[in-house]
Amino acid sequence: MGLASGSVPAADRSYLAQLVSARTGRTAADAGQRVDDVITQIDQAKAKAKEKADKARKAGITTSLLTALSLVIGAFVASVAAAFGGRLRDEV
Repeated sequence: MGLASGSVPAADRSYLAQLVSARTGRTAADAGQRVDDVITQIDQAKAKAKEKADKARKAGITTSLLTALSLVIGAFVASVAAAFGGRLRDEV
């Protein structure tokens, strides 16, 4: 839960360090450093994912606006062409 909320409490960090130390045979200081490194990597990955999601959102918005603008321009050209064609038909 701490990783999801953005900060891991000190008690959870020490518990994780104890688990790593017990399972890997590392010293408590090495295990604590490893836990801190992993938490830092997770935070960096979350920041990168958020940055990429923002970039994709902006690209989606741009694409949507350009599509809507293209439809409006197409509708205008079609109405002008219809008016021009109607005049030609009336003259013949």
